[in-house]
Amino acid sequence: MVINKVEICGVNTSKLPILTETEKKELFERIQKGDKKAREEYICGNLRLVLSVIQKFSRRGEVMDDLFQIGCIGLIKAIDNFDINVGVKFSTYAVPMILGEIRRYLRDNNSIRVSRSVRDTAYKALQVKEALTNKHSKEPKIEDIAKEMGISKEAIVNAFEAIQDPVSLFEPVFHDAGDTLFIMDQVSDKKNCEKLWVENLSLNQAMKKLNEREKHILDLRFFEGKTQMEVSEEVGISQAQVSRLEKNALNHMKKYM
Repeated sequence: MVINKVEICGVNTSKLPILTETEKKELFERIQKGDKKAREEYICGNLRLVLSVIQKFSRRGEVMDDLFQIGCIGLIKAIDNFDINVGVKFSTYAVPMILGEIRRYLRDNNSIRVSRSVRDTAYKALQVKEALTNKHSKEPKIEDIAKEMGISKEAIVNAFEAIQDPVSLFEPVFHDAGDTLFIMDQVSDKKNCEKLWVENLSLNQAMKKLNEREKHILDLRFFEGKTQMEVSEEVGISQAQVSRLEKNALNHMKKYM
């Protein structure tokens, strides 16, 4: 689906209500008294928050209807846990909750499977990280988290890396005068380097210097991965003859190359 289409999951996004701060306060007071209708109005009045969050994932190829539903779950959790007396705007509290719910869904449904124990370690480490940050008013180092959990810092790093969302090679990382630099432009290709091209070209030229039987034997041995015994059966000569022809052919190619 297209992210900017009017309807998502049967909800006409162009007609979503926008609540004023006064309306939000009045509705929340009714919610705290158990008013279910007020809760529904509050949810509908904040669905635009969900839409704004799922925009961040529009280029991932995910089904946006699914993300919208997951985001609504995060919104409902935020409403059920929000304390109006804290002095924080609801949107400030709700957005991280919605974002967290979507990221959790993407991790758990990722095609790249991560073992449950590694995920548990990562989530526990995130909790410890948050607790240490709140305690010391600064972000802890990996060593601090590892010490608190009683495990190696390598295990923490591996766990964090395992739950990272995959990134597209076509993700733009830099713009300069209209020219976009993508992640794939920064990834080296060791299989298609100039040196390898030259070696392959020399190999092809050397193969042309062999007779048809030698070419056939080398093709069976090194391109199809067959044993000398299998080659001898296919060609109809002894294994000793295969070995001798193979050796002579390789020596001839080495001299040429």
